[in-house]
Amino acid sequence: MGSEHIVRSFAQELQRLGNLVTQMGGVAEAQVEAAVKAVARRDVGLASQVMQADARLDAYERDIDAEAVRLLALRQPMAQDLREIVSSLKIAADLERIGDYAANIAKRSLALAQVPVVRPAVGIPRMGRLVETIMKEVLDAYIERDVDKAVAAWERDEELDDLYTSLFREVLTYMMEDPRNITPCTHLLFMAKNLERIGDHATNIAETIHFLVVGSPLALARPKSDGSSFAVVTPGALPGAVAVAGSPPPGQDALDGDEGPADAG
Repeated sequence: MGSEHIVRSFAQELQRLGNLVTQMGGVAEAQVEAAVKAVARRDVGLASQVMQADARLDAYERDIDAEAVRLLALRQPMAQDLREIVSSLKIAADLERIGDYAANIAKRSLALAQVPVVRPAVGIPRMGRLVETIMKEVLDAYIERDVDKAVAAWERDEELDDLYTSLFREVLTYMMEDPRNITPCTHLLFMAKNLERIGDHATNIAETIHFLVVGSPLALARPKSDGSSFAVVTPGALPGAVAVAGSPPPGQDALDGDEGPADAG
């Protein structure tokens, strides 16, 4: 009986840990949706709420880290149980970064709301809708432990990269047409990059789900078609003359930088 009680108790603890991750995912998803709405509606109040709520995701990550470390120390799990705990740590870290990027989008929207609307701004809600869809599919895949759904969401990251590259080129063109567009378009570029990075963290979560369920890494090349790092504006060129030159070196994705800290400016 004692052994059965320990097994049952451990299963309940793992379930609690999974529930924390699921709750954190719901908060991160809501943060991204609210940040994109703040941009589309030029809603300063909503943007401020998103920025303030970021602390909630930080608290979730701390709770998940503490619970995971406690279970590792006390239960010494193996196989599937160990993957559950390791995966919770990895997913919580990605969700915390997603929250940071959402807060950065909200912060930029405060500045954007102070200047006249620029045409490329409509691209942010379009990217946002796709990011929200990918996040929902990934979080559903985690709840259902559905590898196929996770891989399907993972594959959509390429579609997001295409949208980002297209918006990047449009914004550069708009900046070339009129120097007065430079300030709002610079904020749009940061917002778009933040959304693209949210997509990357969502694909990280999809890969973690594959590891959690199957027990091995996802044996596919990560889809990547972000061409923004290779965009070239020729001095003196006509407006609209933005080219994407070259391609990423083998084995290097086209991120312009960075697994490092989110845009803090």
